[in-house]
Order: sequence, then C-alpha cells, then structure tokens
Amino acid sequence: MSAAAGIKEWHRVASAGSKPEDLLEILAEDAVFHSPVVHTPQEGREKVIAYLSAAGTVLGGDSFKYIREVVDGDNAILEFTNELEGIQINGIDMIRFNEDGKISDFKVMVRPMKAMNKLWDMMAAQLE
Repeated sequence: MSAAAGIKEWHRVASAGSKPEDLLEILAEDAVFHSPVVHTPQEGREKVIAYLSAAGTVLGGDSFKYIREVVDGDNAILEFTNELEGIQINGIDMIRFNEDGKISDFKVMVRPMKAMNKLWDMMAAQLE
C-alpha cells in the first residue's frame, strides 16, 4: 500500500485530535517515534500513541495547518505551521508506512529553536 492512502487516514485522525483509540487503528505495532528534542527513538505503538496524542492536544488548535505535502512510495513529508502563545512554529512530519498501510516510523522536526523549546515545555506537561 502506498503512503497516499495512509496519509488520508493520518489526516482523518489528526483532524479529529489524534485520539489514542484512533491512533491505535493507524499505527503499526512496532512503530517508532522520533521527537525533535528527545535523544532516543521512542519504540512501540503505546509510546508513539502517547507522543502523538499529546501533540494533538498541544498543536491541535485552529492555527495548525499542513501547508505542503510530498508523497513518494511508502514515505510522506508534511510541512506544518502553527502558533503557540505568540510563537510561530514551522515543522515537518516525516512518515513511513509499512506494507499494511500502517505508520511504522514518525519523525518530527521543528524550527526555530524558540518554537521547539515552547513545544517541548507544553509536550512535557502533557506527557507527565
């Protein structure tokens, strides 16, 4: 299955707030999450659900927008913008899908540093 079909599912789940029960449907059991601030990859569906649902809570406001999408084979790159407490965020989600169309790898990169620090503070509060 190509990333194009998986991206449609990702958009459905993300636009609904990245609820854990919805993420469970679209993540591979051995999914891995790469945070822009945590040094080690977070391995396993339960950890990925924790990070992505926290991100849905923090970033899921009206100002979040995907502004560019590149899909190639089993991979997709989605560029996003957002504003958190007056700080402009620009970032990308790099997503790989397995042969079943489930997300197997999810990497987030955020800029500028001020935005990454704000995002980390807000995410840490959600993950406690």
